[in-house]
Amino acid sequence: MRADRLLSMLMILQMRRKVTAQELAKELEVSVRTIYRDVNALSFSGVPVYAERGPGGGISLIESYRSDLTGLTKSEVQALFMLNIPPALTALGLDQELRAAMLKLSAALPSTLRGDEQRVRQRIHIDPAAWGREQSTPTHLQTLHRAVWESLELEITYQMMIRPDMGLVRSILLPCGLVAKAGKWHLVGKRQDHTIVIAVDRIQTAQFTGKTFQRPADFDLVNYWDNWCREYEENRPRYPVLLRVSSDIFPELLNLFGDITQEIEDPAEEGWTTLKIIFEYYEEAHRNLLRFGGAIEILEPIALRYSIKDYAEQILKVYVEE
Repeated sequence: MRADRLLSMLMILQMRRKVTAQELAKELEVSVRTIYRDVNALSFSGVPVYAERGPGGGISLIESYRSDLTGLTKSEVQALFMLNIPPALTALGLDQELRAAMLKLSAALPSTLRGDEQRVRQRIHIDPAAWGREQSTPTHLQTLHRAVWESLELEITYQMMIRPDMGLVRSILLPCGLVAKAGKWHLVGKRQDHTIVIAVDRIQTAQFTGKTFQRPADFDLVNYWDNWCREYEENRPRYPVLLRVSSDIFPELLNLFGDITQEIEDPAEEGWTTLKIIFEYYEEAHRNLLRFGGAIEILEPIALRYSIKDYAEQILKVYVEE
């Protein structure tokens, strides 16, 4: 609806002060021509909005203008009240700040909407924690958070993911951002002339060097992370394993490996299925498949087959009857 779009545009302009027509069109999913028509509509209704053309231009509100209208609908308020404190914010020590912000938002709502909070919370609860895992905060996360926020140069030591046997790597890093993905924190920073990503739980030490740095004005954390994830998925190592699987555990395998499981068309003997599962490394395949015992038979690669066979023989020697 146009009224919702006008309110959304007003909120965006209040938050960002100046936005290009192209940026608004992309965010509101309309054409640039529609954006300019909406600007005229806001101006006609008394909102002091104006457009500047040319380099550095954009659509703005006059500096002194501020609307107290939240424009929140009943369903939008209900969606806000469904939010719990994300573990990522708790790890950064910002859980109390979010609680305070939600309280202030609730207090600012009209009385007709304020009463929905308890009703929503008693009907829908979102628990982001995984089963069987304690939510722990990485040791150096608070230090990294401060370094990112205050543009402080860091000296860190960390363990490489691909070659942990090589020992710790020492590096001077300019921290540009922190990203929490699926409950795991990653540090994004510049080292010499390139940008790297390091899993925070691999960082062993983190110290301030006493220097500050100028964060690149054109660095876009979200855009960089999206591109990095895409490249990681495209280029990550592949270790394919061909195996026969008992039909008794086939659903469990699908649940564990899902989209990386390929079923071979040629049927094996009754009660068994031939599968190809793509792991990243030999060690990952070994660790994940050993637990299924005789319910699977590894066909390829032969090195993995012999290794699993050797483990089975060692276990048998321990439990064989004397």
